Amino acid sequence: MVRSTGEGLVLPEVEAWLRGRTSSADDWPLHALLERKGATTVSVVLPARDERATIGTIIRVIRRELRGLVDEVVVIDSRSSDDTAAVAARAGAAVHAQDEILPELKPLDGKGEALWKSLAVTSGELVVFVDSDLRDFRASMVTGLLGPLLDDPSVVYVKGCYDRPLLGAPTGGGRVTELVARPLINLHWPQLAGFVQPLAGEYAGRRSALERVPFITGYGVEIGLLIDLLEMAGLDALAQVDLGSREHSPQSTEALGAMAGQIMLAVWSRLERQGKMIPLHEPSARLSQFSRAGNGHKVTTRDVSIAERPPMITMAGNLR
Repeated sequence: MVRSTGEGLVLPEVEAWLRGRTSSADDWPLHALLERKGATTVSVVLPARDERATIGTIIRVIRRELRGLVDEVVVIDSRSSDDTAAVAARAGAAVHAQDEILPELKPLDGKGEALWKSLAVTSGELVVFVDSDLRDFRASMVTGLLGPLLDDPSVVYVKGCYDRPLLGAPTGGGRVTELVARPLINLHWPQLAGFVQPLAGEYAGRRSALERVPFITGYGVEIGLLIDLLEMAGLDALAQVDLGSREHSPQSTEALGAMAGQIMLAVWSRLERQGKMIPLHEPSARLSQFSRAGNGHKVTTRDVSIAERPPMITMAGNLR
């Protein structure tokens, strides 16, 4: 359970939300979810690029331990250069190449593209998204996310939260969250200040909600969904579940910088769309980074621009 220690430092509605909409994965045992499931269908989606080392284990755990709860496991292969797709298929997932879904559309890059396209090739009324690079994956990461959705029809979206070990230390991961996403959320959307891991890659939602919001195609997808679903459904329709601890391969500082750039561009787009600012210029999508080269420095400039897919409901003719 999350507890606030700063009197009056968060909005009263956030305090109430933390008490009423934050739970633990242990609160949602499998047998209880099976009783609640009824005819509700569940899809688990894993976006993947070059994740052969971990994806097979994740799929096997889901298929072995969540039989009867999860109806389909779908992998969206995002142009892997290794045999991720083959490993996933052998483990029992349905595998789709990202660029072969809705082929009439110009392909776009990024994790959000894979997640958005997954809505066109899955059928579950509840959709669970799980990153495919997780180490020590546990079935409770899925059951925890499904718990609030199966328990309360007014909940439309559930985010996972967890500790973030880094290089052997129990904490220290989630640097982009603490340095970029959390300050921006608290500045502009303080109603979302109660989310422990706003950029978590493990989350679930009702298809009826997910198909009605746009998806940013890059690493801004998580913060974009959170902001858009808050606007569409309100804070009480959102929930979070403590999944314990989550560990994956740490990214370089340079890669995190590019991720931060995309998140800032995603926030800029929502500030503009919601009338929270008046833009006086177009933000640059070029990020220059430096590394030591001999007695000087080498500059590398990369494009961190983001694109956006419209709500999938607008693509109704292409849905599965």
